[in-house]
Amino acid sequence: MKKIDELPENVGRIVIAGHIHPDGDCVGSCLGLKNYLSVIRPRAQVDIYLEKFSEDFGFLQGAGEVCHELPEREPYDVAFALDCSDTERLGDAVKYFTAAKRRICIDHHITNEGFSDENIICPDASSTCEVLYSLMEDSFVNRAVAECLYTGIVHDTGVFKHSNTKEETMRIAGRLITKGADPSYIIDETFYKKTFAQNKALARALDTAELWLDGAVIGSVITEKDFEELGIGSGDLDGIVDQLRVTDGVEAAVFLYEAPEGKCKVSMRANGSVDVSRIAREFGGGGHVKAAGCTVSGGWREIIDQIAGRIAEQLEH
Repeated sequence: MKKIDELPENVGRIVIAGHIHPDGDCVGSCLGLKNYLSVIRPRAQVDIYLEKFSEDFGFLQGAGEVCHELPEREPYDVAFALDCSDTERLGDAVKYFTAAKRRICIDHHITNEGFSDENIICPDASSTCEVLYSLMEDSFVNRAVAECLYTGIVHDTGVFKHSNTKEETMRIAGRLITKGADPSYIIDETFYKKTFAQNKALARALDTAELWLDGAVIGSVITEKDFEELGIGSGDLDGIVDQLRVTDGVEAAVFLYEAPEGKCKVSMRANGSVDVSRIAREFGGGGHVKAAGCTVSGGWREIIDQIAGRIAEQLEH
C-alpha cells in the first residue's frame, strides 16, 4: 500500500487498534484514520479499539465512539495497527488484528521490525500521524482529520522541540493548520493544561527527584503510597518525565510509577548521546532514541539501579 485510498471501494469492516496506554500520537492517528476513512469509504464499518485515554482528547471527532471493551467479533476485512511496534503492545486488541483477512501496520518506531503482512514503518518521521498524512490524499483531509493528526504530531515532538522535528514535520503541520487545526487550542488543551491532581503528582515527583551519575541523570518515582495519599491515578502522570528532562545539565530523565502485580511502568527521555530505546528494548519495551518506555517486574529501587547502570555504560562510551 502506498496510499490509504488503495483500499477497495467495497471494503466492508475495518478495525483500527493502537498501543496500550495510548498517548497523543496513538489517539490522534487512530481517530485521524477513522475520520479519513469516513470520507473516502463512507459505506465501510470502522471500529476503533483502545484502552481508556486522557479526557483531554475528548474534543477530537470520534473520541466518544472508541470501544474500550473487546467482545467477540467476526474477523474484520482489514485491520490497522497504528503507532505500535509489536503485537504485544496491541494488548487485548491483538485478537482482532491477527484474525483479520488483511493486516496493515503503520508506525514510526525504530524498534518495529515489521510484524504485519503489510508494514509502513518510517523511523525518520516525527510521529505516526506524520506517516499517516503522507498516505492520505490532501484533498480529502478535512478539519476533523487535521485536528487529530496535528494533535499526534504535537505530542510526539514535544510541541516541535524534540530532535525528531524535521522540515517535513513543520510543512505537514502547517498544512494541517490550513485545513482547520487550531494550534493554540490543541496545544493548550492537550499538552499544557493540567488538572489539580496532575499538578499535585508533578509536585511530588519534582520534590522527590534525585540526581544520579554525577548529575547526568535525573529520576523520580511515584509509589503506591503516593497514589493513595494524593488521590491520583496513573492518568495524572502525563508530562512528568518531560518536565524532568529539561533540568539543566542532565543527559537523561527516568520516571517510574508502581503498578499492580509488583511491576513498575518506566518512561525515559534523553537530551544527549543516550539511546533510551536500546535500554527499553532490553527490558521488553520500545520507543525512540530520545523517548522510550517499558514495564518491569520488581521493586523500583532495583529497577532504578539497573537502568542507571545501562545509562552509565552508554555514557562511558
